[in-house]
Amino acid sequence: MIDPRRLRVLRALADHGTVTAAGRALHLTPSAVSQQLAALEAETGQELLRRKGRRVWLTPAGELLVVHANAVAAELERAEATLAAFSTGLRGPVRLASFASAITQVVAPAVAALRATAPDVTVLVQDAEGHASIPLLLDGEIDVAITEEYRPAPQTDDRRLKRFPLYVEPFDVVLPASHRLAAESEVDVATLGDEPWIAPLPGNPLRDVLLLACSDARIRHTSDDFRAIVALVAAGAGVALVPRNAFTRTPGAVAVPVKGNLSLRRVFAAVRKGSEDHPLIRLVLGALARG
Repeated sequence: MIDPRRLRVLRALADHGTVTAAGRALHLTPSAVSQQLAALEAETGQELLRRKGRRVWLTPAGELLVVHANAVAAELERAEATLAAFSTGLRGPVRLASFASAITQVVAPAVAALRATAPDVTVLVQDAEGHASIPLLLDGEIDVAITEEYRPAPQTDDRRLKRFPLYVEPFDVVLPASHRLAAESEVDVATLGDEPWIAPLPGNPLRDVLLLACSDARIRHTSDDFRAIVALVAAGAGVALVPRNAFTRTPGAVAVPVKGNLSLRRVFAAVRKGSEDHPLIRLVLGALARG
C-alpha cells in the first residue's frame, strides 16, 4: 500500500527540483525527505529517482507516479470539500495570496463584501507577486492564489489547478512628464529601444513581455514594485511598461496607452483542483468574481 503522505513528498521534489527545496516547502529536513522517498521506492518496488552525487531527478517510473500523485491530491481535496459542505461549516479562515494591484482591484472589495454577508469567514491576505503565488498554492501554504499571465490566451497546462478569470487589462508605457512622447495618444514600445528602461527582476513574466515588445530595450534599473517603478520614471531615471491598474498617479510621470498588439495581463484566481467546491473557498471565489 502506497502512503499518500509520501506521494506529497514526491510531488514536492517534482515541483522544486531538489531535495533541499522540497524539504523547505514541506518544512522537513533534507534527510527526512530522502528517507520518505526511499520508503516510497520500497513500497512501489520501483526506482523512482536517479542520484548522482547531490543531484536527484525523476525516473520515468517516478514521473508516472507523480501523475497519479496529482490525481490522489485532487481527490483528497474533493473529499475535504465534500465533508466541509456536509457540515454546516460557513466559519473559518481562507488563506489568499495576491499581488498589490489585484488586492486593490478585487480582493479588498471581496473582503468587505464577505464581512457583510459571511462575517464568520476570515480571509487572510498575503502580498505575493503573481508568479510567486502558484508555488505557495501547490505547496499548501495558501488556499487561493490571485495571479496573472501575459499572453493572448490563458494557459491551461497545469492540471492540478482550477482557474477562475477575474479581469483583463492592457499595458501602458509610463514616461517622464517632460518626455517628447508624453502628450501622444499612444506609443509604439518597439521605438523606445534607445531609452533607459526600468523593468521587473529576471523571473518576473512582465520582464519577458517587455523584451518581446522591445528586444533591444536597455534595462538600467530593476524592481518588482510598480509604485517604485513609477517613482523612478517620475525622477527621470527611464521609461517603463506597466499594467494599467498597477499605475499610480505620481507627479512627474504619465501613462500612455501602448500602440499595437501587445499581450494583455489576464488576472485569475486559482485553487487546487478538487478544492473549488469547499464551501468557504466557493464563497471567496464568488466574492472575488463580483469584485
